[in-house]
Amino acid sequence: MSANTPLDALLNLSHQLGREDRRLAILGEGNISVRHDAETFTVKASGSNLATLAAAGTATCRFDKLIPLLASAGMSDAAIEESLFAARISTDSKKPSVETIFHAYLLTLPGVNYVGHTHPITINQVLCSTHARSFATHRLFPDEIVCCGVESVFVPYTDPGLKLSQAIKTAVEEYINRLSRSPRIILLENHGLIALGATPEAVLAGTLMTAKSAEIYVGAASIGGAPKFLTDAQVERIAGRPDEHYRQKALGLST
Repeated sequence: MSANTPLDALLNLSHQLGREDRRLAILGEGNISVRHDAETFTVKASGSNLATLAAAGTATCRFDKLIPLLASAGMSDAAIEESLFAARISTDSKKPSVETIFHAYLLTLPGVNYVGHTHPITINQVLCSTHARSFATHRLFPDEIVCCGVESVFVPYTDPGLKLSQAIKTAVEEYINRLSRSPRIILLENHGLIALGATPEAVLAGTLMTAKSAEIYVGAASIGGAPKFLTDAQVERIAGRPDEHYRQKALGLST
């Protein structure tokens, strides 16, 4: 998934995630972002389509205008919208997505340069069920660990916007404190998936592998009983194998 600039790479990733045959997002669903430096990042503008996204459908924003919002005890929808417009580098840019705040936060995590948020049908089959948390916190097969990490962050349903961004920050911080590593996948109950990565390849791989895992989960559950997960020891063994680390680099999942 080569590209000349970070924006080129972002648009290419958007088109990959928006492919109709992958059923990851339709219409204006989903959003993506790329970090340029410590001060700025580019995110999909509100209402743009992942499959057809062009540079005009993005907005470049400042971190320092958005990160402080995460500490807010409460803001009106109008105040949040005003802050999103104020965060733009250029006033000619369209309004950033309402979920830009969580993109700003996630792009400050170590090793995270790209973020992709989609609403895959296969994954939402599980996230809209009582199996959602179990699916997020367990692994079914080795390649899921390679592409998605030892487990996913699980965020109970929260109103989209600032409240969701704050809930994501709280859940990610708990994950990092407990596992001493940054997550690759965040699963939002009754909502969708967020994939994080150093490269666009990592975001696409995490998204597609989680969709595959959800399809396997539903199939395994449909033939009776709970799906058989890998044990914690088996998961850590795969996560720590040097050959798997080599494969991650060969696949472009890490830098």
